[in-house]
Amino acid sequence: MSHIAAAGELLSAASYMSKRNFSGIGGVLTALMTSAAFFASPQAFAQSTPAQGVTIPSVTVTAPDAQRRTNPVSAARRSSSGRTRRTQTARRPETTAAPQPFMPSQDARTGTVGYFANSTSVATKSNTPIVNIPQSLSVITQQQIRDQNYQGLTDVTRYVPSVAVHQGEGNRDELVIRGVDSSANFFVNGFRDDVQYFRDLYNAQSIEVLKGPSALTFGRGAGGGVLNRTLKEADGTRIYQATGQTGSWGDRRVSLDAGQAINENVAARLNVFYEGSDAFRDFNHLERYGINPTVTLKPDDFTKIKLSYEYYHDGRTADRGNPSQGLPGGVTRFNPTTPFAPNGNLQTFFGSPSLNTAQATVQTGMAIIEHDFQNGLSVRNGTMAADYQKFYQNVYPTGGPLAGAVNAADTAVNLGAYQHTTNRDNVFNQTDFTYKGWTGPIAHTVGFGTEFGRQTGVDIRNTGVFPNGTNTIVQNPFAPTYFGPVNFVHHFTGTNTDGVTTPDSNSKYALNVESGYLRDTIEFSRALQLIVGTRFDRFEMSALDMNTNLNRNRTDNLVSPQAAVLLKPMETMSVYTAYSISYLPASGDQFSSLNDGTLILQPQKFENTEVGMKWNINPKLLFSTAIYNLNRTNQPIADGNNPGFFLPSGSTLTRGFEASLVGYVTEQWQSTLGYAYTDAKITSATSATVVPGNRVQLVPYNQFAWWNKYQFTPMWAAALGIIYFGDSFASSDDTVRLPSFVRFDAGVYATIDANWRAQLTVENIFNRGYWASADGNNNISPGQGRTVRVQASYRF
Repeated sequence: MSHIAAAGELLSAASYMSKRNFSGIGGVLTALMTSAAFFASPQAFAQSTPAQGVTIPSVTVTAPDAQRRTNPVSAARRSSSGRTRRTQTARRPETTAAPQPFMPSQDARTGTVGYFANSTSVATKSNTPIVNIPQSLSVITQQQIRDQNYQGLTDVTRYVPSVAVHQGEGNRDELVIRGVDSSANFFVNGFRDDVQYFRDLYNAQSIEVLKGPSALTFGRGAGGGVLNRTLKEADGTRIYQATGQTGSWGDRRVSLDAGQAINENVAARLNVFYEGSDAFRDFNHLERYGINPTVTLKPDDFTKIKLSYEYYHDGRTADRGNPSQGLPGGVTRFNPTTPFAPNGNLQTFFGSPSLNTAQATVQTGMAIIEHDFQNGLSVRNGTMAADYQKFYQNVYPTGGPLAGAVNAADTAVNLGAYQHTTNRDNVFNQTDFTYKGWTGPIAHTVGFGTEFGRQTGVDIRNTGVFPNGTNTIVQNPFAPTYFGPVNFVHHFTGTNTDGVTTPDSNSKYALNVESGYLRDTIEFSRALQLIVGTRFDRFEMSALDMNTNLNRNRTDNLVSPQAAVLLKPMETMSVYTAYSISYLPASGDQFSSLNDGTLILQPQKFENTEVGMKWNINPKLLFSTAIYNLNRTNQPIADGNNPGFFLPSGSTLTRGFEASLVGYVTEQWQSTLGYAYTDAKITSATSATVVPGNRVQLVPYNQFAWWNKYQFTPMWAAALGIIYFGDSFASSDDTVRLPSFVRFDAGVYATIDANWRAQLTVENIFNRGYWASADGNNNISPGQGRTVRVQASYRF
C-alpha cells in the first residue's frame, strides 16, 4: 500500500473515532503519532511508490520547493507555443541535488517578514499573492501579535479597518465586520470554529480577516466577513523558546514553543501555555491553558501529512458590563442617553462574584494531507473533529419596569440572571483541488472541491429566579454587586414583573452540511484576470424541542456566486471590481433551535459590490484600499399580529471606504495604518424601535488606527499605537450613545543576545476612561484601564 493510501486510512480512522466517541481523540492522535515511526523509517520510504494520477493535459506550474524537477512535457509546450509563463508561475530550472530543509517554513511560504505578509491561502485555498486577491483582506502576523501582546483575539482586530469588537455577553469572541454582527464567523486553518468562546493566541501563526461576503470559500454566513486563525505547524524549523510574563492585575503567564525536524521525513512541534490573572473590573478573574502538539510527515517531495491535536480550557468571570442611564420621560432615538458608571467608577461590577462564570473546554483534532501530482494538479484533504463543552452563568443588568436599567433618580437598577449550556461536536471534511493549465493562450487556475460536515449539540437555557420569586431584583446602582442566591430553574413558566412569560430553551439539534464549489481564475494576459466561481450548500437541520418533545426539520439549498475582474497595470499593483453573495439560514448564526416562526423563514441574503486597489509600494510594504456597497435583506421582523412568527422584510445597507498601509516603510520602521469610513444604516424596520435611518449597532462613521515600531539599534526598538473609534450606539434602536474615544498603546523591546529577548507593553498609556463595546443598551463594557505587561523570552 502506498503511503498516501495509508495516510488516507489513518485519516478516515481518526474521523470515524472522533464521530463515535470524542473522548478518544487523544487516543486517535496517539495512534497517528505512533505511526510516525513507520514514516520516519528511510527503509519504508525507499519502498514507497509514486502516486498514480489521472491523465490530464500537461501544464507549467510553480514548484513548491527547490527539490521539484522540471516537467519536460510542459517545457516542450512552452517552447512550441512561444509563450513563457510569468514569474509567479515559472518553472524553476533543474538543479543538482543539495541539502534541503525539511520544507519551506510558514513564513517563507507566505513571504512573511515582520508585520508584512506577501501571500495567503485563506482567501482562495491556494497560496496567492495578496495583491492578486480581489477582496479586502488584512493579515496580522505572528510578530505583530507578539509585539502588541493583547489579552484576547478580538483585541488585535482594533487595528483592522471596518472591524468593531462586540461584547459577546461577556462569554465569547464576537465581531461586527462591515456592519454585520457575528459570533460564528470564526475559523481555524480554514475549518469552521463557530462555538461561542474566548480563543487564545498562544499557537497562532497569523490572523486573517476577510471582509465582505465570503461564502465561496467558507460557506454559510460570512456576510460581513470572517476571521481565520492559522496555527503554528511543524514545518521543520528549529525553535525552542520559553516565555514568562507578568503585569497589571496580577497577570502571570508562561508558554513554550518547541519544534524541529526529527529527520528528513518527520517534524514535530509543541505549543503549551498557562495564564492566570485578575482583571481591571472588580471581582473579575481568568484562568486558561492549552497544549497543542503537531506532527508533519513527508513521505516524498510532493506529499505532506499534517497531524494536530489541541486541548484548551478557558474559565473566567462572565461580565456583562454596565447599564444605561434612564432619563425623565424616557429615552428615544431623538433623545438618546449614555452609559451609567457609579460616581464615574468604571471598575464597579454589576453581577455576582460567586455566580458569574464562563467555562469552555475545547478539544480539536486535525489531519491534513497535501499532494502535488506534478502535472498541474494538487490536492488537499483535511478533516477536523472538535468537541466543545461550553457553559456560562450570569447575573447582569437588565430592563424590567424601569425606563432604562438605572432609573432617572439613580436609585434603582434591575438585575436578571440565567445560565446557558451550549455543548457541540463538529466534524468537517474538506477536499480542495487546484489545477493550473492552459486553453490556448489563456492560463487557468481552477479550484474545485467539496465540504461535508456534521454538527450536533444541545442548547439549554435556565432562567434565574431571585429570592423575591421573580426573575429580576432591584439593586442600588451605587452598590450593584449582588451577593445573594439565585435559583436556576429548568423550565421557568411563571410570569415576571413585566407580565411576560419566559420559557427556557431546551433543544437538541443536528446539522448536516454538503457543499461543493468551483472557482476559475482566467488569466488573459499579465494585465487582465477574470475570476468566476460559485458554491452550492445543502443544509439539513433538525431540532428536538425537549420542552414539548416536538421535532422540527428544515432543508436549505443555497447557491452563492462570486465574480471579479482584476487589472494589473504593473506586476506589483492591481485594480479590481468584485461581486459576491452569501446566505445565512433562518436558524441563525448558532442554528441551535427551530420554532414554528423560523421554520418557514427564507435565509438572509448578503450582496456585496466592491471596487479596490492594492499596491506593493516596495517589496515589503502593501497599500490597500476599497469602496463597497453591502446590502443585507430578508432580516426577520416580529409579526405583531402573529406572536412567534416573523416578516422577512428587514434590511440594512452598509456603504464604506477603507484603506490600509502595512509593512516596512524603511528597514527600521514598521507600520500598520488603517482607516475606515462606514455608513451602516437600517433601511427597513426590524422592530418597532429599529427603524429606517437608524445606525447599526456598534458601527462608527470613522475609525482610525496606527501602530508603529522603530528599530533604533540592533538591540533596542520601541512602538507607539493610537486608536480612534468614533461614536456609535449600543444597539440599533439608537437610544444609547457610546462616545468616541482615543487610546494610546506602546511597547519597548530589547533583543539582548541570540537567546534572550524582553519587552514591556502598555495598553491605554494615559489611563483613559472609555466605553469599548456593548451587547445592547444595558450591557455596556468599559475599556480596560492602563495595563502594563512585562515579558521575557529565552531561546535554547
